[in-house]
Amino acid sequence: MNQILSVLRYWLVNHPIILNFEWIQGQIFASTPLFLILTVFSYVFLTFLLSHIPIPSISPHFLKPISALHNFVLLILSFIMALGCTLSSIYHVPHLHWIICFPPRIPPVGPLFFWAYVFYLSKILELIDTLLIILTGSFQRLTFLHVYHHSTVLIMCYLWLHTSQSLFPIALVTNATVHVIMYGYYFLCTFGIRPKWKRLVTDCQILQFVFSFVVSGQMLYEHFGGSGAGCSGFWGWCFNAAFNGSLLALFINFHLKSYAANRKKKRI
Repeated sequence: MNQILSVLRYWLVNHPIILNFEWIQGQIFASTPLFLILTVFSYVFLTFLLSHIPIPSISPHFLKPISALHNFVLLILSFIMALGCTLSSIYHVPHLHWIICFPPRIPPVGPLFFWAYVFYLSKILELIDTLLIILTGSFQRLTFLHVYHHSTVLIMCYLWLHTSQSLFPIALVTNATVHVIMYGYYFLCTFGIRPKWKRLVTDCQILQFVFSFVVSGQMLYEHFGGSGAGCSGFWGWCFNAAFNGSLLALFINFHLKSYAANRKKKRI
């Protein structure tokens, strides 16, 4: 067990690429505000365009392997990110409370910020979800919640790095863990297996947002009433909190509509 842990610590925390990572705006891939703006705009524009123009039908036999591979890659990547950020939080930060409140003006360097960068890039990869939905003609899944979440989460992840935002390690681990469940479900669906725990995905997403508000209370205490120095990236956290609040409201609305409709069908 110690040998396995030692190997994981090296490859997920102490590898030179991870240990010496530094977010430098304009010097690493996808780090400029222009890239972020163009990516979000292109995603929203192309989603609107492709969902309103006729597209030739594509054989499910062709799309299913692509969808399965996409879901499997994101499942494994989500698991690695959750594990890597957890181990980095345990073995690298000087004090464990740093995962809640980074010291002011902390530079975005080291393993935690490496995993924040990987997480940011993974959100770009997740945009393929929308293309697959359009190509399969499953337009009932192409909701405002879906597009809003995919586009705005990119801005949130960028701010994690740009502002050295406090609390992001907890948000990263909880979100990546939820995505292991979600992409595991979608991966099985591509093989015609529909697990009975579909509702668990939405419930976990709602629980994730509620948990983020609970731990945010501790961060606010540290920022305003702790040492007096404050926490790094407070304005980035403000955007994050507003985004999570809006998502929580949308997910609860989706949850109520979806499962209320299912209960009505069962009664009929």
